[in-house]
Amino acid sequence: MWLQVMEKENTSSLEGFILVGFSDRPHLELILFVVVLSFYLLTLLGNVTIILLSALDSRLHTPMYFFLANLSFLDMCFTTGSIPQMLYNLWSPDKTISYVGCAIQLYFVLALGGVECVLLAVMAYDRYAAVCKPLHYTVIMHPRLCGQLASVAWLSGFGNSLIMAPQTLMLPRCGHRRVDHFLCEMPALIGMACVDTVALEALAFALAIFIILAPLILILISYGYIARAVLRIKSAAGRRKAFNTCSSHLIVVSLFYGTIIYMYLQPANTYSQDQGKFLTLFYTIVTPSVNPLIYTLRNKDVKEAVKKVLGKGSIDV
Repeated sequence: MWLQVMEKENTSSLEGFILVGFSDRPHLELILFVVVLSFYLLTLLGNVTIILLSALDSRLHTPMYFFLANLSFLDMCFTTGSIPQMLYNLWSPDKTISYVGCAIQLYFVLALGGVECVLLAVMAYDRYAAVCKPLHYTVIMHPRLCGQLASVAWLSGFGNSLIMAPQTLMLPRCGHRRVDHFLCEMPALIGMACVDTVALEALAFALAIFIILAPLILILISYGYIARAVLRIKSAAGRRKAFNTCSSHLIVVSLFYGTIIYMYLQPANTYSQDQGKFLTLFYTIVTPSVNPLIYTLRNKDVKEAVKKVLGKGSIDV
């Protein structure tokens, strides 16, 4: 009897899932399709621009822009892993996603979200070295260390997902296929389970301490030292330059962590699906699209690199 139940559960699971998304608000779906598509195109354009500029302009061959190019590539992967499916479901009456498609989406959403948490901490350390140790900055942030720090960020995120994604997918759902979300995200899938999920939630929280809270603490410590160093700068111009160097990163950290902590550091029984949908929509489409603007609008080096590249292009033509 138990084997028959398990076989039935496995068969229903492999049929795939129905992403409810915003189908309960059909009047919003067309509007959201246009908004999401616009933000997605803006994300691709902005982040591709940063990656190309970082590669083409020798003045941007610095640790700061190396990590920024990593962040841009990460944002492109993150949005491409979720937005095309979202656009399809918003446009089409078909809201289904295959089991394999859901598993891949869950794995990469968890992995890339974890990578961004650690990468933002690495970028905070880079800003700490630039502001607090300016004379030793090039020695501290040498290319080998930059590569190692970036590797740690990517491996941490994908390692975390390698643990959590299978555990989430293996939860018994008693034939339930309707995911009250527009993508296969861990809190929504855990909420579908028909068994006690306390153990899995405890594991998720323990891993979140290392993937989310530990990087956040390192960011706060780094900016504590940065704030102390800035206050010691006597000239107003020097303080303004140091502030401009760090303010863009702080804005990105605030946008990202403000949503991610709400999503992943609360019990599943207190999780609001409607709030979860709109917050996920925010960090899935808004944050990756504004990151390039935040980093470039206040950055003279990037503006000069754009002029240089465009100038070369006009001469070549």
